[in-house]
Amino acid sequence: MTAAPEADCAQRFPSRYRLRKRREFLSLQRDGRRHSTPHFVVITRSALGPSRLGVTTSRKVGNAPQRNRIRRVVRECFRRLRWRLDPAREVLVIARPGAAALAYVDVVHELSRALRVDAANE
Repeated sequence: MTAAPEADCAQRFPSRYRLRKRREFLSLQRDGRRHSTPHFVVITRSALGPSRLGVTTSRKVGNAPQRNRIRRVVRECFRRLRWRLDPAREVLVIARPGAAALAYVDVVHELSRALRVDAANE
């Protein structure tokens, strides 16, 4: 198997840009600022390092494939908007029921408004 082309490496979303541990999620929920949209709750706070993302989807959002899809879509949206977050932030996105039915464009619109970034080019 050959190595991935350089362009593919630039499109990745490595673990250093993710919230991984339960204590990180709980700390952000306790100390962060909440922004609500019709399909998401977005909690943010300033970060010392790079901007990082955590996504939470409960069973109320849908079955496992629907929850996995919304997580993938939110991660892709964040991956594309991350460089516009100034200053760097830790972001927790909690999906609400109905989020699984959204198209990518709708997720970008809601999250960019909650994060207060311009998503005109997305």
